[in-house]
Amino acid sequence: MGVLDGKVILVTGAGRGIGRECALLAAGEGARVVVNDLGASVGGEDEGGASVAEETAKAIRAAGGEAVANSDSVASMAGAEAMVALALETFDGLHGVISPAGILRDAMFHKMSEAEWDAVIAVHLRGSFNVCRAAIQHFRDQEDGAFALFTSTSGLVGNIGQANYAAAKLGIVGLSKVIAMEGASKNVRANIISPSAWTRMIGTIPIKDEATRRRVEMMQTKMRPDQIAPLAVALMADRAKDVSGQIFSIRGNEVMLWSQPRPIRVMAMLEGWTPQGMLEIAMPSFRPDFYGLGNARTVVPWDPV
Repeated sequence: MGVLDGKVILVTGAGRGIGRECALLAAGEGARVVVNDLGASVGGEDEGGASVAEETAKAIRAAGGEAVANSDSVASMAGAEAMVALALETFDGLHGVISPAGILRDAMFHKMSEAEWDAVIAVHLRGSFNVCRAAIQHFRDQEDGAFALFTSTSGLVGNIGQANYAAAKLGIVGLSKVIAMEGASKNVRANIISPSAWTRMIGTIPIKDEATRRRVEMMQTKMRPDQIAPLAVALMADRAKDVSGQIFSIRGNEVMLWSQPRPIRVMAMLEGWTPQGMLEIAMPSFRPDFYGLGNARTVVPWDPV
């Protein structure tokens, strides 16, 4: 028996990369799967259309599973509602949503256009809202449902050239936390995954020096999309009913539980603060605990296992 026997799972961005691996493994673990993929390029342009989702669905069916394809956009509420309706019409149910669908429009912030900002926010943050909003009432009514939404170290830590992506991805963390809090009484849970894997998105990294080339080669061999899928699938299972509101990351064969923002130092001035007091008392006291401006490599400095 698989850990998802009897479940119906919607996977967005399931035509390629992490989404495809999640869909294939969910089916392998007994789920009936709605395979969603717009068939777009990394930048969001048309690239393959409906055939991309159908290829994954065909692979699931060829292996003896059940799957139906959908090519609507997560950036559209009507599209998200159509995905949920397809699950209910085809499989008479929906129990979980795994949503790694995304695009990139990288640019330094001082050069970023409104279009580059809006496109990324629409797919990632608005897209996560859309699929969750489309499914949430059904989950609450049946008092059972799970969301696995996707963030990035660009959101959790920061990354140069990705202000739009980082803002969207950190926004998804906040969205997931509130869904988890509000859904607790109805057995609706939501968790976050920060994946590190070689995908089409990572493949857009420009190789400017030998250090970058070595890192890219290491990612290609040690950080694969199929290594992300077991966590996403596990979070859909009944045995994970007590897991909600958490942030996880996967890097190769490592799974990490991340901390969440909490106060780390408090200063009080009973007579009230002045700007001078802030500069002369508070900031010097806080300074030893300031976070640096390094990227994810400085936070997790070791090579993946």
